[in-house]
Amino acid sequence: MSLSEQILKHIQELPEQFQAEVLDFVEYLEAKIRKGQKIEGEEAYWSALSLSFAMRDMEDEYSPYSLSDLKERFI
Repeated sequence: MSLSEQILKHIQELPEQFQAEVLDFVEYLEAKIRKGQKIEGEEAYWSALSLSFAMRDMEDEYSPYSLSDLKERFI
């Protein structure tokens, strides 16, 4: 028996009032998932934008260090 079938079996045994509460909870979880996906997308966008502004024109800055100063390199 699949998980969905087990859940459905338990729900069907509940009084209608509690079935309504289960429906409310499922709708809450769906909204939470939709909101979480939206936030992740927006958060990734703003993070990339922030990083691009912070690093702007840094390639032209003088650095007292060279590649020979590195102790470890990850390729």
